[in-house]
Amino acid sequence: MRRLLLVAGGAAAVAGCVAGLLYLGPADAPHPAAAPRAGAAPAAAGLAVATARRRTERAPDDPTAWSGLARAEAEEARVTLDASRLDAADEALRHSLALQKTDNYAAVTGQGLVANARHAFAAGRDFGLRATRMAPDRADGYAVLADAQIQLGDYPAARAAVQRLLDIAPAGAAYSRAAYDLETNGRPKDAAIALQRAVDSASTADERAFAQARLGELAWSQGAVDRAERHFRLAVDAVPGYAYGESGLARVRAVRGERTKALGMYQELTGRAPLPQFLAEAVELGGGGASVRPEKAALDAQVRLLRASGGAADPHLALYVADHGDPDIAVELMRGEWKRARSVIVADALGWALHRAGRDAEAVGYARKAARTGWGNALFRYHRGAIEHALGLPDGDRHLREALALNPNFSPYHAPLARRLLKQT
Repeated sequence: MRRLLLVAGGAAAVAGCVAGLLYLGPADAPHPAAAPRAGAAPAAAGLAVATARRRTERAPDDPTAWSGLARAEAEEARVTLDASRLDAADEALRHSLALQKTDNYAAVTGQGLVANARHAFAAGRDFGLRATRMAPDRADGYAVLADAQIQLGDYPAARAAVQRLLDIAPAGAAYSRAAYDLETNGRPKDAAIALQRAVDSASTADERAFAQARLGELAWSQGAVDRAERHFRLAVDAVPGYAYGESGLARVRAVRGERTKALGMYQELTGRAPLPQFLAEAVELGGGGASVRPEKAALDAQVRLLRASGGAADPHLALYVADHGDPDIAVELMRGEWKRARSVIVADALGWALHRAGRDAEAVGYARKAARTGWGNALFRYHRGAIEHALGLPDGDRHLREALALNPNFSPYHAPLARRLLKQT
């Protein structure tokens, strides 16, 4: 059964693009459908997609109906991590624009959603700006714009779009993006308040699962294992099998000494959602040994596909390559992604890839770019500390200590290495 991971690798490399936007939140106002299990293959199609498709059948000349179908397909891609839905969304948008070429707000926001999901963030920003100029008092365009600006690394512009979104539609889509902005700018307590509001305003099970999983990640990032577990469980209670809740629970199991059980959870999870993040977490937990050979093979297959296609690179994949493969390939992947996106996440991954490739003088600049917002991210602090330690810079050990103080369990692979580096001084 686990050999199927090799087959799934290609699809997962593409789905990673969608997954990258998952933690920014729902695309827009909630749809009425019950959400399918995140990370699982959709059963025929989600209820929202089926409903939207019936509308196009009843009104094939209605551009709004076709835009609605595109939106439902894009949301299905986000919820299920099935990037093939984006092709269906494209087709529906073409129908809508053929019927109404100008002043088609729903189609423009739909184009922005799809562009962002594919990591075409400059195009996503353009569509978001078009939509907000077309209808300054409608929310959807600001969600598209905020997502694009975050990924492009223009955090002040992203904050302005999020604030406008909060003013117009103070609901889950706005609160989740506000939480991301707050966390990224070093305000985890305020981020938790925003995410709790996202939970309280959730109108679907998927929205509740998403917000609870984010609360779990926020608690995890602060080393609060019990609180993280509670939120991850609530996410899985809301949507059984919710991928990000399950991965969080696997990490909790590992920290509590239940390594075998945690690896079993990862094997089940990656069997249905073989995303780079989950596969790489399994490899780190397994120490790169025989027990995680299928996960390593799946990641290696994704790297080969990505290099052949020249598509968007998931930073989790590049970090895996930097640590467990050829660091020069990791540099290649992240240099390509840096052309598409200038977020602190991409800066951190590129800096680490350069470090692992022995280019510390260049790496430290990207590590400092990753720190520019003040995000209390233990992995970022560790990466910066290790790079500065290698260069003999005085702040290196301080950043290593900060990483361990933020979250002593930030990585089963790197946390022990951070402790070893500190013992050398």
